[in-house]
Amino acid sequence: MKTIQDRKDFLLGLFIGCLILANTLGTKITTLFGVRVSVGIFFIPVLFLVTDIISEVFGKREAQKFVTISVILLLITVGMTALCIALPPNPTWGNQTAYASVFGATLRMTLASIVAFILSQYHDVWAFEFWKQKTKGKHLWLRNNASTIVSQLIDTTVFMFLAFYKINPKFTVGFLVTLILPYWLFKVVFALLDTPFCYLGVRWLRGASGRKEASVAEPSSKGSLSPSVESLNPHPGVTDAP
Repeated sequence: MKTIQDRKDFLLGLFIGCLILANTLGTKITTLFGVRVSVGIFFIPVLFLVTDIISEVFGKREAQKFVTISVILLLITVGMTALCIALPPNPTWGNQTAYASVFGATLRMTLASIVAFILSQYHDVWAFEFWKQKTKGKHLWLRNNASTIVSQLIDTTVFMFLAFYKINPKFTVGFLVTLILPYWLFKVVFALLDTPFCYLGVRWLRGASGRKEASVAEPSSKGSLSPSVESLNPHPGVTDAP
């Protein structure tokens, strides 16, 4: 992967792969440090990390493209999964119950996952660009964490309420809050831990071209193309100093 396009394609594949894994393997619940969490917690932080790297190097529109492509593929995956489960099994194959148990999910949980992903990811891309403009392209660590931490709260809150609210009398607003807060705090820890990887990812992606001009120009509010902060700085790494 020597060219910047090859590396961007790799990140798109990583993004889609982690999204699919989170939605297929994430139905398993485990316990980490006494907190009940989905194993999808290992994949979700990668999604926000990738969009932050893409936003930093290519701009908001390219990151939004990543999200849009992934939503389309996620919907295809959900549709094909439902079709495969619904198809009658051959009489010689006796694993239908286990197959449906592993790959099947309630429609409510599936829709909750999709809605939470869309809202949190588009917010993350918007917030990253917002903080990038506020900091004039400096302090990558700030926009990486400020955008991700809030987006993770949106993701967790939307999913929990859409998937579980009033599913039985126990799942009240108060009870859901007790589930959301520790789960979100786990995600915050992951967001803080991935900060060095954001710096490394940006450097790796820009390194394919050997210069900061790898960043694409974003259309200005008047419709003309204006150079991004990166393309104005010939010294890689300067604008990203904490």
